[in-house]
Amino acid sequence: MKALKEIKRLIKDDSGISAVEYALLLALIGGGIAAAAFLLGGQVETNINSATTALTQ
Repeated sequence: MKALKEIKRLIKDDSGISAVEYALLLALIGGGIAAAAFLLGGQVETNINSATTALTQ
């Protein structure tokens, strides 16, 4: 009987939902940063190479 009450309490407990929401938000932000780095990587490399060339001349 005590185990059944404990199971019911665990089912009603929603404190773990917050952690899942934060994890999803963190994954979304991380994915956005990764996508931005991937998309801008080529342009950044080009700019660094241009700056290096200008400095060595």
